[in-house]
Amino acid sequence: MSGTEDEGMKRLSESAEKLALWMERSKIADYVGLMERPGRLMLLNLLAGISRGLGIAIGFTLLAGILLVVLQRLVALNLPLIGNFIAEIVRIVQIQLEGSGV
Repeated sequence: MSGTEDEGMKRLSESAEKLALWMERSKIADYVGLMERPGRLMLLNLLAGISRGLGIAIGFTLLAGILLVVLQRLVALNLPLIGNFIAEIVRIVQIQLEGSGV
């Protein structure tokens, strides 16, 4: 082999090593292993969906609770403009509940 062929092989070898390191860092083997087991993939997706839904429900509950506390304190202040606005919202909700037969 000539000197240029040795250099070419050396560069090719270095590139292959860099590619192997990149593939190992990117966890491609783990991803391929997961794709080969569809049952595990479905289970992981199910658990992720349940966790996401539970997080949304808890977050919305906390946000709604805080909003209700703030609205109760605003009503307690008996501010005319805000009091009328809240009374209108309550009236609309009552009409909707009566109309739905609840």
